Amino acid sequence: MPTTAHRRRPELAAFLRSRRARVTPADVGMPPGLRRRTPGLRREEVAQLSGVGVTWYTWLEQGRPINASPQVLDAVARTLRLDTPEREHLYRLAEVPYAAAPERLSRSVGAEVQGIIDALDPLPAVVYTSRYDVLATNPAYRDLFLVPETVRIGVPNVLWTLFTVSEEACPVVHRERELPVMVATLRSSYGRHVGEPAWEEFIRALSGASAYFARLWESGAVARPGPRVKTFRHEAVGELRMTSQSLSIDGMPESRIVVYTPEDERTREQVALLRRRRQRLWPVSDDEAAEIIHEWNTKNPAP
Repeated sequence: MPTTAHRRRPELAAFLRSRRARVTPADVGMPPGLRRRTPGLRREEVAQLSGVGVTWYTWLEQGRPINASPQVLDAVARTLRLDTPEREHLYRLAEVPYAAAPERLSRSVGAEVQGIIDALDPLPAVVYTSRYDVLATNPAYRDLFLVPETVRIGVPNVLWTLFTVSEEACPVVHRERELPVMVATLRSSYGRHVGEPAWEEFIRALSGASAYFARLWESGAVARPGPRVKTFRHEAVGELRMTSQSLSIDGMPESRIVVYTPEDERTREQVALLRRRRQRLWPVSDDEAAEIIHEWNTKNPAP
């Protein structure tokens, strides 16, 4: 049976030929030349413009089992005018680890995404960035998490809330189990943003505000987001067991929709009760909650 590498090499060869065929000499400032049988570049022209040997590039395009460095693949990608998805595809076919350039975190959501999470009510739903910034919420999420103490903090970031509110106001039960996982998940995302001022300031400020966060951060633990069963507390209905599930969002790098689903019938009834008592329980309206998020994101622009 052919190996994965054997299957990828023919695909790599076909991909390079198709990308080469769409780039004309005029696109790269070269004269068209005589007796050109195709409108695209010749192999030797791609090699010359990329600063690699003609034989090496020919072997690469023929799908031979040769090694390629990220620097060389980047040069070929520039010559062939590959966009970001095409560049990543080239790397994968060549079996070279792909390191995407850091992208700006989103600071808002469009009406379509807001409409999706609103339609999930009575399931609590929220849009988080990889730094746990809150970009959008639905009414059910605010029923469960938007307690008066978190509103007074005025920072729509889940980690900031959980580490700085009083233990009595913290909605997460088993903090000693859940918060280390969240910090480890944050560190996994931080690896793509090391040295960026906004991230470094966030870590510094939260470490200063919470000695517990500082200790967890110094531990160096790393984890990735995944579904978990969590227990939350609410002063009106008691403890609720919810399963959290993350969904990616096209066009919003490092952002995700997190939906909380009742784990049992009792919790489902409690969520329904919160919905019925929504207007009476919380003095913060939907518009006021959205304004809190907007004001914070305006004052704290992405890097």
